[in-house]
Amino acid sequence: MPMVRLTVWVRGGVQGVGFRWWTRARALELGLTGWARNTPDGRVEVVMEGSEEACVKLLGLLRGCDTPGRVDGVVERWSEARGSLGGFVER
Repeated sequence: MPMVRLTVWVRGGVQGVGFRWWTRARALELGLTGWARNTPDGRVEVVMEGSEEACVKLLGLLRGCDTPGRVDGVVERWSEARGSLGGFVER
């Protein structure tokens, strides 16, 4: 199965509520590598690599209603995997 990279920006009340920790836990469950970090404008940026199926699942979870905080919108950008990520970390 081909590997992909997905970069996601999540806006809403997603900082200071455990969103990055929650995202990391879900990503590890799905076997994804990457990271999640707060951005200065209040969003959380998530970069993940893995199977397209696993990335689609995490994207759906990020858009869902069971996340910590409040998600008002999600923007995504798909690209080719670079293979440079190891583990999944909070930045």
